Amino acid sequence: MTTASLYTGLIDKYRDRLPLPADAPAVSLCEGQTPLIRLANIERDLGGDLAIYAKFEGLNPTGSFKDRGMTVAVTQAVAEGSRAIICASTGNTSASAAAYAARAGLTAFVLIPEGKIALGKLAQAMAHGAVVLQIQGNFDDGMRLVREVAAEAPITIVNSINPFRLQGQKTAAFEIVEALGRAPDYHCLPVGNAGNITAYWIGYSELATAGGETTTIGCSHCAGQCPYPREPVITARPRMLGYQATGAAPFLKGGPVEHPETVATAIRIGNPQSWSGALAAQQESGGWFAAFTDDEIVETQKYLARREGVFCEPASAVSLAGALTDIRAGRIARGSTIVCTLTGHGLKDPDLAIARMQGPVVRVAAERLAVEQALLPHLS
Repeated sequence: MTTASLYTGLIDKYRDRLPLPADAPAVSLCEGQTPLIRLANIERDLGGDLAIYAKFEGLNPTGSFKDRGMTVAVTQAVAEGSRAIICASTGNTSASAAAYAARAGLTAFVLIPEGKIALGKLAQAMAHGAVVLQIQGNFDDGMRLVREVAAEAPITIVNSINPFRLQGQKTAAFEIVEALGRAPDYHCLPVGNAGNITAYWIGYSELATAGGETTTIGCSHCAGQCPYPREPVITARPRMLGYQATGAAPFLKGGPVEHPETVATAIRIGNPQSWSGALAAQQESGGWFAAFTDDEIVETQKYLARREGVFCEPASAVSLAGALTDIRAGRIARGSTIVCTLTGHGLKDPDLAIARMQGPVVRVAAERLAVEQALLPHLS
């Protein structure tokens, strides 16, 4: 039996593509290397002639894609001598920030909308020792307050307005290309604060060619001068497809939504902080935005769980809802390779799953005959 080298996180793997000090110790929980799962059953349901994959980011250490960006943002914060970090959050960012702050020995302050956060995510932030402030407002109010506080106090913002967050998140694009040997034809993502679609576009752009040169389109941190010059890895980038909930769809509306509402709490955001980056990704790739109802989102979450055994949180399911709709409508061509990013695990919001997806629960006596009688209808 041979001993494989121990994976120590995405910073150690991709340090040559990350703008961190060479001697900065990585603050890591071994995030990254999440599976790219082929959705073979769903492909058959659609009639075949497609390759559909789920990049399941719910298998990161705190259960969401936020860990990719947080490891880089917190590593940089420590390198700069910061003693505290702060974020506004609908849940996943707070959980990740709290965990990485604990790992680094920093204080984490998280602002969450009162009564608008899934309990699984709140429990994580509390367990890791964050100072949790429930504000009487929504995420956008929290983001405004975070900016105001950070302007006056020695504290580092770790929302996606922090460019180091996007640098960590771009590594998911690297992993997809490594797994497929190329970029997908279409990449489908949930869009809330819009940092992730921006980050994926940065990642693909760093690997791609345009007119024979390594492109930096969408790579805002380098202002057109790529700090990672090397031979291009891919010759084509995917179309970037961003999907929102109808109650929180500023990209479809063409401007901020004052009172966003959706059961998909992770994308319940009316004024995305990475608006320009997401718009660039969509326009430069020839992609599009679309929105789906809460019922469509929850039905897709259930369908994925029961057809493929993959349990994602509601916001994640909108990426597959969009892909399925666009495949059936012919907007996504047959013969295509499609990746849907599932941003968080379903256990992040178990209450919604129990309430909206409850299967047959039968109370029976603790006797063999009673159990058999309950099972038989499901075996016929």
